[in-house]
Amino acid sequence: MDEIWRLIEGFFHAWGLWIAIGSALMFVVSLAATPWIVSTIPEDYFVDQYRHPLAESKRHPIIALILLIAKNILGIVLLLAGIIMLFTPGQGLLSILFGLMIMNYPGKYRLECAIISKPFIFDTVNQLRRKRGAAPLKKPNSSF
Repeated sequence: MDEIWRLIEGFFHAWGLWIAIGSALMFVVSLAATPWIVSTIPEDYFVDQYRHPLAESKRHPIIALILLIAKNILGIVLLLAGIIMLFTPGQGLLSILFGLMIMNYPGKYRLECAIISKPFIFDTVNQLRRKRGAAPLKKPNSSF
């Protein structure tokens, strides 16, 4: 047990400054990006039971694949950083949420619908959209 604590202590001693910098940076980026991201969601995004397929990319297939992999790696990094920030100062829950939002995985749309259907979250998101001049989101179907 002492060895585990020494490993954890060594990790935070070596990486603590970088975690603190990343946490502060994530906080600033999230404050700036959240209203913009929320305002770009189509107003009927959560209405249908299943997500509509996205239009095919006009990029070269290899570039599209590289971007997809990079996006998922960034999502994993945000998810792991968020988990670490749950135990250290920082925006842990927000980082976990952003990580989950940008990654691709089965059940993602259902999870998004379940989160947005909470009245407090739905009202807050629509309030942010109103401040940015975007139309309010349509209520998700209750079957999520």
